[in-house]
Amino acid sequence: MNDPASPTTVFADLGLSPTILAALDDVGYEVPTAIQAQTIPPLLAGHDLIGQAQTGTGKTAAFALPILSDIDIEDQRTQALVLAPTRELAIQVAEAFQRYANHLRGFHVLPIYGGQEYGIQLRALKRGVHVVVGTPGRVMDHMRRGTLNLSRLKHLVLDEADEMLRMGFIEDIEWILEQSPRDRQTALFSATMPKPIRQIAERYLTEPEEVSIRLETVTAATIRQRYWKVAGLNKLDALTRILETESVAGILIFVRTKNATVELSERLEARGFASGAINGDMPQKHRERTIDHLKSGKLDLLVATDVAARGLDVDRISHVINYDIPYDPESYVHRIGRTGRAGRAGNAILFVTNREMRMLRLIEKTSGHEIERMELPSVDAVNETRRARFTQTISDTIASQDLDPYRELLKRYQQQENLDPITIAAALAAMTQGDQPFLLAPDKRRPQREPGHHDQRPTRRERSTRRDSPGERSRPASGMETYRLRVGHKHDVKPGNIVGAIANEAGLDASDIGRIDIEEAYSFVDLPTGMPKEIFMHLKKVWVAGQQLRISRLRDGDVEDEDAPKRKPEKPHTGGGKKSGKQSSRAAKGSDKSKPNRDQKPRKKDRHRDRKKKGSPTT
Repeated sequence: MNDPASPTTVFADLGLSPTILAALDDVGYEVPTAIQAQTIPPLLAGHDLIGQAQTGTGKTAAFALPILSDIDIEDQRTQALVLAPTRELAIQVAEAFQRYANHLRGFHVLPIYGGQEYGIQLRALKRGVHVVVGTPGRVMDHMRRGTLNLSRLKHLVLDEADEMLRMGFIEDIEWILEQSPRDRQTALFSATMPKPIRQIAERYLTEPEEVSIRLETVTAATIRQRYWKVAGLNKLDALTRILETESVAGILIFVRTKNATVELSERLEARGFASGAINGDMPQKHRERTIDHLKSGKLDLLVATDVAARGLDVDRISHVINYDIPYDPESYVHRIGRTGRAGRAGNAILFVTNREMRMLRLIEKTSGHEIERMELPSVDAVNETRRARFTQTISDTIASQDLDPYRELLKRYQQQENLDPITIAAALAAMTQGDQPFLLAPDKRRPQREPGHHDQRPTRRERSTRRDSPGERSRPASGMETYRLRVGHKHDVKPGNIVGAIANEAGLDASDIGRIDIEEAYSFVDLPTGMPKEIFMHLKKVWVAGQQLRISRLRDGDVEDEDAPKRKPEKPHTGGGKKSGKQSSRAAKGSDKSKPNRDQKPRKKDRHRDRKKKGSPTT
């Protein structure tokens, strides 16, 4: 099975369940990579499998999709185990399972690895998880404790087996394989096949299918490759600045989903760019007509998905812009190959969020080409370009148009209204500009602090200790606003979890995130004002500690954009009035010297006893 996937193969051809296909459509997957096309059918058929492929070929989906198609949601016992060499990879694979299982109601996946508190893992395992993704040492530890029961295991995957060999996990892996049910399906993925890995395959896999994929990573030397780290501005504003200041001809912009092609193209047209869109849902004749318009210069921008741009060859493409990062390095190579052809110079620009930096490094590693970081053109640079373009348009019009009819008309208007010529010309320019502002306004991002100014917001250590009730919460600092998150103490969330999620998904630096207050069921966080709507809507769906953030704005004590009941502001304490019954009772108890004062800090021994009563770990 060494032939590449047919260019006409789509996920619906591979036998995946409709639920999984719907999730793939949500995340924008249109066509399988070679490793996916060749491994999914035999895995769905129940065969063991050996897959030799580099990181970045899409192998996580290659084993995750068949597993999810076979999961029995009603059975809460562990049905699949994926072994990974590192904590980072275990988390990444678990997140991929969650993403692909978006339409599987009640599905649970758990990453387990060393360094994480046992309590979190034990509680999740006790509730029941369908898929466990873990490092060999911690998986073996849970199996020995009896907290990970593999009696119902149907699928076992060894991911990056050669890396686990290099890290000394080979004996742990063999022990886990020995203790697992004999009738399981086993898949082994490895970039290389050293002798110990081959021996494991021969010993523990039954008549496995073998798939070997070679990654295409060659990019033309004539292509200048750059990336912009998404931060501060939203992506559309950043794209606009690039388009206005770069020397461009035809531009191909890649997005992940079909809907995004039309949406982005329309928004670019609203900003004055000649833009079109193509995707797999459009009739072939429409796509061909749109591409012809790009070739002829009727369009300058074409927004496309990977599948719609397959085979696209347009000489005038000077720039390929990856508005959404591709899911694997090979797709990146294919995308940017549309520019810099036949020895011509080309440009490739990649938008990367914090969360996607790992994929950027993977693209660099597999292609052997370092991608340079770019700074966005400043407001001043964009405005200077607009002024230059405007004056050049005036010069071109004077040189090419018959202005006599307009001269006579304006001369008469000037005499009638007694206005100076510059005022009239400015009015005509404003008429042609319409509602769009001619110049960009200064950046509304957080201003640079003066030397010696200290940030008044709490440190990360302070964030974890300040847990005022929302009614007592002070107003956010200037330039910040408060948001509520649907995750709290009962979900075992920590300030670092919130900082990491928001920084990654919103493209913020951790230093941009203000005060965090964690309560029992909710948390509150201060973020820079003016969050773009697209980021706000995306953050609603982000998962932290097993919960979706369901982020909503907090204004004057009330929650906006949220279907939950609004918070009732606390009544102010007048100081001289009667205390509530509860307060009076507490005060009365405090006056009884035979009983301990509840306001006093409990002794260490008492705190230890209380934790044992609550079932909290005492380690």
